[in-house]
Amino acid sequence: MSDTAQGTGRRAWYEPDAKLKRRHAADRRLRAYGVAAIVFALTMLMTLVGTIAITAAPAVTQTMVTLNVEVPEGAVDPSDPRGGSYQKILNESVARIFPEVDTPRELRELRQLFSNGGQYALRDKVAADTSLIGRTFEITFPLSDIGDQLHKGVIDRDLPREQRRVSDEQIGWYDRLVEQDRISAPLNWGLIFNADSRFPELAGLWGALVGSFYALLICFLVSFPVGIAAAVYLEEFAPKNRFTDLIEVNINNLAAVPSIVFGLLGLAVFLNFFGMPRSAPIVGGLVLSLMTLPTIIIATRAALKAVPPSIREAAIGVGASRMQTVGHHVLPLAMPGILTGTIIGLAQALGETAPLLLIGMNAFITAAPDSMFNPSTALPTQIYIWADSPERGFTSRTSAAIIVLLGFLVCMNAIAIYMRKRFERRW
Repeated sequence: MSDTAQGTGRRAWYEPDAKLKRRHAADRRLRAYGVAAIVFALTMLMTLVGTIAITAAPAVTQTMVTLNVEVPEGAVDPSDPRGGSYQKILNESVARIFPEVDTPRELRELRQLFSNGGQYALRDKVAADTSLIGRTFEITFPLSDIGDQLHKGVIDRDLPREQRRVSDEQIGWYDRLVEQDRISAPLNWGLIFNADSRFPELAGLWGALVGSFYALLICFLVSFPVGIAAAVYLEEFAPKNRFTDLIEVNINNLAAVPSIVFGLLGLAVFLNFFGMPRSAPIVGGLVLSLMTLPTIIIATRAALKAVPPSIREAAIGVGASRMQTVGHHVLPLAMPGILTGTIIGLAQALGETAPLLLIGMNAFITAAPDSMFNPSTALPTQIYIWADSPERGFTSRTSAAIIVLLGFLVCMNAIAIYMRKRFERRW
């Protein structure tokens, strides 16, 4: 055999092996790119969550002060214990600890260390037990925002006076309270169980949590049955013509419409036309249901399509009607996918801010709503309000509220995954 023929044979023999090596190398690169993308995404997610958690850490505890308070018998009427001058009683208790403070400026700076909510804590305690009138007892209430930040090290006391919010005298008064063992830092349960307040040390999420619950309840009660009914009709009963095609196109388009457009729709229809109460959870729930409906319809239709045609044919073959086939066989088998899509849609609605801002659910509400018709806020709008507040104490509380909101979203998505796994059928 000639050298030319031998060289051609060797090329024919080694060429497929070289291509195979290149394909394997390309596969390894693709896997490496995928792993790198996942690592990058997880790193960014951990960075985001870690940054929020670090910022929220100061809000986990609340700095409290304990004072010995004497309520004189003539200062509070036992028949009307809520009408007493409790701020004056607290000021006298503070003055007994710092007798050397006598100038108006020093008195004003001293009172700035104690929260304005102290008088209400004292009032509630006396109103709950009127036998305290005429006695001396201990009461614990929050320090003010600047006292709380001073205790947690947010305010650097080593900075020059003109660069920090507290004076040298306030630092000295705080240190004396620490020496007298009057300062404590328990868990900040008020962050969850208090309503909103202008004072960061008193502000909480309870009003926003109740408002979000009512809004999501209305959203579920409206969008879930309507969305399923619309999807079942379009997928199982509606004739295939241009009109139904137009409806399907519009539903798909509505799913991509920015949420602020639904807020404008709710402002024009529910508030201006129907005159429904502004800032009420019922209006927020209706607006969110309009936004969630396309998602539920699309998810329900996809779940119905995933049911094998043999199920329908078998049911019709044994004499079931069209309605019985859908109601007894197709819909129950598609329910896991329907519930998954619904929960994901509700989780998306929970995090929406723009439509709720347009209907006024960003009002300053100092009490949780008693019903879905009372003014309220929601978790996303509460975060917006706190983020826009000038007080520095709201910075950590804003991050803590974001953590709470993320926790709700993770729980709702975990429920969706569980329901998918629990009720999933394979054919």
